[in-house]
Amino acid sequence: MIDNNEVAYGGDELEYDENGEIIQYYAIRPNKEQIKRDIAEVAKLAEELTNLSENQLTSMHMPEQLEKAIVAAKKMPVTKPARKRQLKFITAKLREIDLEKVNDVLGRIKSRNAHGVREHHQAEQWRDQLIVCEDNTVLTDLLNEQPMADRQHLKQLQRNAQKEAKEQKPPKSARLLYQYLKELISE
Repeated sequence: MIDNNEVAYGGDELEYDENGEIIQYYAIRPNKEQIKRDIAEVAKLAEELTNLSENQLTSMHMPEQLEKAIVAAKKMPVTKPARKRQLKFITAKLREIDLEKVNDVLGRIKSRNAHGVREHHQAEQWRDQLIVCEDNTVLTDLLNEQPMADRQHLKQLQRNAQKEAKEQKPPKSARLLYQYLKELISE
């Protein structure tokens, strides 16, 4: 049996369990593969941040040094090694900050972009249907879906766009119709 006054190698006193045996503690080291996956995820985030516009980037409220590094990386050609080094630097800086807020803002930006694309397609579909339709069924469906729409203005835009299409003129009224529909849908 070992005396309780003995000291372990590191200068710490030894601890014993209920059977009088020495309790050995082992350092738990981090999982290297998990660390690599985490770094790869942050690197992917760094690449996404370089695709944002200046206004979107400033809305992220990141440290100034990190924001400047991202702006510098945006200006670099994708194929150059300097951009890779810059992205590694950005990744290292991103690992120092709380990424939860950055991911939240980035998610909102992405959903806003996706929502804008959906509105664009809806407006195009309504415009095309209004131009092709000779009777008022599509207009009635649109007014049922968008009760705040100005019926007379829509009817006039529809008539002008149909006339331009028949005469094969430039689609000025079709563009105006699209713009009005886009405003209606985005409200």
